[in-house]
Amino acid sequence: MKFYRLFCLFTALMIGSTSLGAQNQPQTKEQQEKQMMEFIDKEVKRLSELLDLEYWQEFYVDSTLTHDFRAMSEEMDIMQKSKVENTDLYADVRDKWMEKIDATYKRIFNEAQWKRYMKAGGERARKAREKRKK
Repeated sequence: MKFYRLFCLFTALMIGSTSLGAQNQPQTKEQQEKQMMEFIDKEVKRLSELLDLEYWQEFYVDSTLTHDFRAMSEEMDIMQKSKVENTDLYADVRDKWMEKIDATYKRIFNEAQWKRYMKAGGERARKAREKRKK
């Protein structure tokens, strides 16, 4: 659940960075990238401690999050530039990328790690995505 909350916070920051631009100075691409990398580092450390990941697993988790968050961010930026206001569409994009991340995690983690990951919030997040999909 903690991952899901962190991810929602990250998504809100990414979406809000452009909408707050009218009131404050908008975040630069460099600031957004730095914020995303800090989030990824924290999440890799959290998963490493929670699941006792090996070095190669940490590398793959980091690579997965870096690639998928950038791709998700680009997709959301395109939606923002197109002036999409429907928040459900943003949630659909977020959910699509979270499903891809979970599918990759399932391949990276061994069976015991996957079960711990799912018990630590992954299962709740998956059920919430399925509920939103319906």
